[in-house]
Amino acid sequence: QVQLVESGGGLVQAGGSLRLSCSASGRTFSSYAMGWFRQAPGKEREFVAAISWSGKSTYYADSVKGRFTVSRDNAKNTVYLQMNSLNPEDTAVYYCAAGRSAYYRSTLMYEYDFWGQGTQVTVSS
Repeated sequence: QVQLVESGGGLVQAGGSLRLSCSASGRTFSSYAMGWFRQAPGKEREFVAAISWSGKSTYYADSVKGRFTVSRDNAKNTVYLQMNSLNPEDTAVYYCAAGRSAYYRSTLMYEYDFWGQGTQVTVSS
């Protein structure tokens, strides 16, 4: 069992940056691929980024490629999402997820077994 807690969300102006963190409980964190998803009001939850268990491989949605960076520190049981050049279309609740059988190109929700409660990111124009 893995419990995930996101933090770092908030209100930022367009063009600004935020870094989200996702802290995980459990000794098996380092064996899970991790993903970030987001859900905007009235829209379905969508994939943002994923990272392999080792941190060596990453994958991004086209909409965030070149602006967002996912990383992890297995010693701290934490995965990060650095978000730069934010725009209002990035406004959403951001969720981290852990998948026992997922890998760095897992983009579908059903591939992940554990989810955090989400953190709100609001980008003003």
